[in-house]
Amino acid sequence: MHRPYIRVELRRLVIERADRLCEYCLISSVDRSSGCQVDHIISVKHGGATTPDNLCYACTFCNLQKGTDLGSINWRNGELVRFFNPRRDFWGEHFQLNGAVIQSTTDIGEVTARILDFNNDERILERETLIEIARYPIAAAQKRMSK
Repeated sequence: MHRPYIRVELRRLVIERADRLCEYCLISSVDRSSGCQVDHIISVKHGGATTPDNLCYACTFCNLQKGTDLGSINWRNGELVRFFNPRRDFWGEHFQLNGAVIQSTTDIGEVTARILDFNNDERILERETLIEIARYPIAAAQKRMSK
């Protein structure tokens, strides 16, 4: 599948709107050696448009884990649940930070955290290290965490 070209102005808008944070795990692109990238929330494969409402800023790890998926099965009840959508959902309603662990508080949060693998050992260690040097969560991320 051909990846659509994202204009420089649109790419800049998405990055600035996200405060240079991964809109899923809230890590700063400055603190991630692989940085972040502009990504389609609903992939082109599923009919997603290359528009501001369907683009987000995602770290490489979250983006690779999400792939073209739209959601996953909730293991508790077997229902299909969509992923967290940074354009229409508030992070603090679906997740909370407990130390270096990102805990889900809703079904949307649960499937997103599981599939994007927020809490694998390496990512927790990365957040612990950033917490120790006061780099996680940075002020822009804290705004997304609380109402």
